[in-house]
Amino acid sequence: MKTFVATVFTTVALIGGALAPASAQGLPPTGGPYPPPFTATLSNNVPLVFGMDAEDAARALGTPLNYVRGRPGDEIFLAFRNVGGSGLFLHKDRLYLLFRKSRLAGWKGDWGHNWMWQ
Repeated sequence: MKTFVATVFTTVALIGGALAPASAQGLPPTGGPYPPPFTATLSNNVPLVFGMDAEDAARALGTPLNYVRGRPGDEIFLAFRNVGGSGLFLHKDRLYLLFRKSRLAGWKGDWGHNWMWQ
């Protein structure tokens, strides 16, 4: 009896699903909200712009900059970016920022192994 009821229920569910109208996602209304461009959804999208000063770069990254070396105006700073991780361990990446004449001239991410565990 149970198998008969299960068979009937499955048959009714399949027929009901086949009779339901299919609908695709519609286009946004004219002048309405559009999805962001593909480049805005990339995981490596960094909010840095050449020519920023150190305060603007720290604000854009949302983390303080740590001095590494260099003369005033021509420094290298280090930012620790929290990129998530599991619920147990946080994962932080190092981002080196190069400033020339007090303006951002370049940056490099360091995703190497943690030197403490070698």
